[in-house]
Amino acid sequence: MRKTVLGVFDDTLQAEKAVDDLQRKGFSKNEISIVARETSAKKGSSQGEEGRLSGDMEAGQDLSGGITTGGAIGGVAGLLAGVGALAIPGIGPIVAAGPIAAALSGAVTGGIAGGLIDWGIPEEVGERYEQRVKEGKVVAMVRTDDRKINEAADIFRRHGANEVETH
Repeated sequence: MRKTVLGVFDDTLQAEKAVDDLQRKGFSKNEISIVARETSAKKGSSQGEEGRLSGDMEAGQDLSGGITTGGAIGGVAGLLAGVGALAIPGIGPIVAAGPIAAALSGAVTGGIAGGLIDWGIPEEVGERYEQRVKEGKVVAMVRTDDRKINEAADIFRRHGANEVETH
């Protein structure tokens, strides 16, 4: 049975390190997702550069070439499958990487909470994580089978994630 572990990071550098560690431990890039406000992509770069969108980006557009190389979200995006920019009502522009990007592009009217609900996350929990993104935090998720969930949660905690929980 597949479950989802979620964690909130204060900046993209923490999230990037967690994603790297997850992959070293054998988690597939198709199991890992990241969601952040576009403004959060400018904080915490591992190379001291801003990860910003270049040019005019449209909702759902593939960002793999549109994020400044060396930017933190750019670094995370290079590690994950599927990257997209979305304009979410009430939040503004977000960057999503991994399988959650497709779920969010189909749930733009339901916001981040709507995309998480589609993944089996309870509505009130989805709304809380949407609020964290509004606050400028980075939400990371691992959707994997239940025997690997504890390891994913431990990796999130080790890299500074707050509010780590499994659904």
